[in-house]
Amino acid sequence: MLLSSEEFQSLIEFRHATPHDLLGMHPLGHRRGVVVRALIPGAVAVEAVPVHEPHMPRIRLQRLHEVGLFEGVSFEPPRVYAYELVVTEESGQVVRVRDPYSFLPTLGEMDLYLFGKGDERRIYEKLGAQVRTLDGVAGVSFAVWAPHARRVSVVGDFNRWDGRRHLMRRLGASGVWEIFIPGVRPGALYKFEIVNLYGHMVLKTDPYGFFFEVPPKHAAIVWDPGTHAWGDAAWLERRASRDPLRAPMSIYEVHLGSWRKKSMVESFGYRELAGPLIDYLRQMGFTHVEFLPVAEHAFYPSWGYQVTGYYAPTSRYGTPADFQYLVDALHEAGFGVIVDWVPAHFPGDDWALARFDGTALYEHEDPRLGAHQDWGTLIFNYGRHEVRNFLVANALFWCDRYHVDGLRVDAVASMLYLDYSRKPGEWLPNRYGGRENLEAIDFLRQTNELVSHLYPGVVTIAEESTAWPMVTRPPQIGGLGFTFKWNMGWMHDTLRYFRRDPIHRKYHQNELTFAMLYHHHENFILPLSHDEVVHGKGSLWGRMPGDEWQKAANLRALLAYQWLFPGKQLLFMGGEFGQRTEWDANAALEWSLAEGHPLHAGLRRLVADLNRLYRAEPALWEGDHDPAGFRWIDCSDHEQSVLAFLRRALQAASECAVVLNLTPVPRYGYRVGLPRGGLWHERLNTDSVYYGGSNLGNGGAVLAEAVPWHGLPFSAAMTLPPLAVLVLQPASGSAAG
Repeated sequence: MLLSSEEFQSLIEFRHATPHDLLGMHPLGHRRGVVVRALIPGAVAVEAVPVHEPHMPRIRLQRLHEVGLFEGVSFEPPRVYAYELVVTEESGQVVRVRDPYSFLPTLGEMDLYLFGKGDERRIYEKLGAQVRTLDGVAGVSFAVWAPHARRVSVVGDFNRWDGRRHLMRRLGASGVWEIFIPGVRPGALYKFEIVNLYGHMVLKTDPYGFFFEVPPKHAAIVWDPGTHAWGDAAWLERRASRDPLRAPMSIYEVHLGSWRKKSMVESFGYRELAGPLIDYLRQMGFTHVEFLPVAEHAFYPSWGYQVTGYYAPTSRYGTPADFQYLVDALHEAGFGVIVDWVPAHFPGDDWALARFDGTALYEHEDPRLGAHQDWGTLIFNYGRHEVRNFLVANALFWCDRYHVDGLRVDAVASMLYLDYSRKPGEWLPNRYGGRENLEAIDFLRQTNELVSHLYPGVVTIAEESTAWPMVTRPPQIGGLGFTFKWNMGWMHDTLRYFRRDPIHRKYHQNELTFAMLYHHHENFILPLSHDEVVHGKGSLWGRMPGDEWQKAANLRALLAYQWLFPGKQLLFMGGEFGQRTEWDANAALEWSLAEGHPLHAGLRRLVADLNRLYRAEPALWEGDHDPAGFRWIDCSDHEQSVLAFLRRALQAASECAVVLNLTPVPRYGYRVGLPRGGLWHERLNTDSVYYGGSNLGNGGAVLAEAVPWHGLPFSAAMTLPPLAVLVLQPASGSAAG
């Protein structure tokens, strides 16, 4: 098996696309014996030595070229055998290594077929860096998709970052390049050195990397995913049997780097955060925590929304095992974990996904399809099978490897519309001439179907700000298949209302009632998220009108309204105690307010009590998405800015009446219709002195008389405190009308 001149030239120029065909040990073919070739820059002598069969010959290789190409032939062995290379380097050092070119591919034809079809659901176990033992040899297999590359090498701290040492082989027409390197261990740093379509050499990070250097460095780190012993089996079993639509869900949204800090500049790590965060969630009564994107991101001010490592929790706060520990601890403490997921776009860093092999591989070539003008980022090409596989498998990966309970999908509206934030002429219509991104729609449906099928109980949540129909309806009937959708309309209308001076609110009461006109079209979460306290919007506290007392009272009423209105709820950290300044990702929250200022401490006590009431009363969550779970008592008293409604459970004997007085004027003897006679206990009053209020109320209960009012058979005359919300519940034995 002699090298042709072209083969010889391709090796010494380090450009052969399938180097395993020529390097390593091969039968001579025309007669008994083997030929061994090695391409080892810097070597002065190389010998092939058998490792399992000492009777097989040692073969001394001759140097064919000064770049480090060696070849040796033996006519003795009848077949290929396992061997090591004994390499003498220019320095005189002698090393023994198993030849990486002596191993078969670690991806099979079915793996490549499914990937090319876009349906290899566990592609993260095939591509990237996989810790393996092949033929009894420990090492790491590397694989990367770069179909237009001329050559791909693995470079790392194990080969002196020299792209000539570990040339990868191209596996047929799949566009996947692969090599198994013996002796590489977890913790090794690596990148891919790519000679792209245009002959330019670039260093790229691993799209499937599990762990990365702390930014601004960006080498991937070999990681063994099996290092954490999970203890949340009972949690996962309960989750699979729970209907999230008819269960309580009160979400605390957290940015890991700025919730609390060790110092002005140092954040807590995943493991350090677990204890304090769990204690706080217990104290406050939330059911879930939602993390702003934890996937690796180079640009910290993006808060995680410009992802550079989709398969890696950011190393800023620890290792993948540390993040698994955090999720596990939260589960064992009884809290669900939701993570922000960002499949809508990715940054244009030249070392990451952008133009990965010299072409628009993950993105579109045409900027009218492939560039987000608002954010300076790139849009995934959802119509390319391998790209869709990358993203769908990534959603499954976070459920599989990190046991997350939900994925909040960022910027869904930007995915659905081809003309999103574009002027005429700046976008291309779909094949039917429309503005809908058909490939993105198919991708979202596929992702939602697979997540719900493979991980029962895991929720997917759309941040979708338009009137796109059936976001939370099954794909089988034309929906997108999300479990929940953020109710951005409710959020905008409600904040617009509450920032108004109360004297003007009587003209705008429809801003609070409008949401019920469309509420049952989708399964909604009511968000007061990080987006509402950044970019010059100020804090929730700062948006409230009036003096300090009125600001606090307004914010208490706003949060009570959020908790008591139909839909699950989400609150960004700091909102629970009325942070005064706009959120700063570089600084910790203003905890001194929560712990030392009476109005802010009172607000935090209210949120904790709201959560306790919410979790205890099925009326406040069981019928969130069922028309039977809600009824207006009266929403027409614009003049006095008073609203009242009923919340009802679907199965449990639980019923609550909610009354809001959204002016600073107390209302005495105000009659409210009720469905039952007898005593109604005042379960919650946001004007309680305990929360920082004026302590005006009804002495703990009101009496519902047989006086029809508001279309109901009973009613009670009550005192409505200023800028306050009351929650009333019938005493046991109260008579129904």
